[in-house]
Amino acid sequence: MPLYLDPDVLHSFRDLNQGPGAILDLIGAMAFRTAGTAQRLGLFEVLGAGPQSAAGVAAKLGLPGEPLTVLLDALVGFGYLRKSGDLYTAGPPVSPWLDRAAGGGFAPALAVWHDLLGELWQGLEDAVRTGRPPEPFYPWLERSPDRVRDFQTMLAGLAWMLAPAVVEAAPKIGGSLLDIGGGHAIYSIAFCRAAPDLTATVIDLPGALTQGRAHVEEAGLAERIHLVPGDLADPIDGSHDAVLLFNVVHGLDPEAGADLVARTARALKPGGVLLVLEPFADPPDGAGAHDVALLGGFSLNLAATQGGRLYTYDEVAGWASAAGLNGIERLPLSAPGTDELLVARREAQ
Repeated sequence: MPLYLDPDVLHSFRDLNQGPGAILDLIGAMAFRTAGTAQRLGLFEVLGAGPQSAAGVAAKLGLPGEPLTVLLDALVGFGYLRKSGDLYTAGPPVSPWLDRAAGGGFAPALAVWHDLLGELWQGLEDAVRTGRPPEPFYPWLERSPDRVRDFQTMLAGLAWMLAPAVVEAAPKIGGSLLDIGGGHAIYSIAFCRAAPDLTATVIDLPGALTQGRAHVEEAGLAERIHLVPGDLADPIDGSHDAVLLFNVVHGLDPEAGADLVARTARALKPGGVLLVLEPFADPPDGAGAHDVALLGGFSLNLAATQGGRLYTYDEVAGWASAAGLNGIERLPLSAPGTDELLVARREAQ
């Protein structure tokens, strides 16, 4: 969190156990919810334009002054804002990360996770007790166009960052590509740019394809990339040289994940390749403690909201092997983060 605690405080709580470490998590939870509320109110865009008094911010947002002042002061305490006299300014955690007007790259992620933790995680205890999410994730997502937009923008931002490294690490692909659940179409665009003879079909929910359509048009690839509304449970048609399952299987339970891998394997031509992009539950060597913590929280979120979880590389490789694929290998990416590629091949005839 932006509240940078004194090293002596951290040492006393974390290392010496001289106080309840959970209090640091409590502060972090309050800070996150406070920042998410500010995000939803549009506060960061107002302050991104320059220093403002509380009254000035309230007037621009059409909000009562006193509760907003308390919110502003809390954001100062949490390290998001700075205060000089009566004026508030955006601190480094806000500019440029959370100011949408300045292209804030983390703003969509903050908005999505603010809603997830504030709404769906209310059912976390029941999900753990029953083994079932209290509410299906994608219908919940689709109820709000703004939420769909932020979710897809978040995924697209990650994809733009990873796509060059994914294409670099993957085997060369030509012919026909099927991209299942790749609504933003960024990976299909990257592979098509790398292989002039490649055509791609992207299958995803209608709301997810909205940004994909814009990305494909902007890339000038509308004649080579086709967007098809569909669901993961739909039959997989065609015979393809490659199939992408990018950040898809973690949203499924083990039985559904194995079934999806088996169905995609049957959609491969002889010699075709299945590419699975995932942050595996067993992260690569060198992953930091923050990576491990984030992966654990993300996996819990999947269990609570979708009935899935992060799977180990061996689990997903086992599904591919059971589907009759071979030549299975794990490929690291020359990009930040913990995502890796699993490559599996259908034997050539």
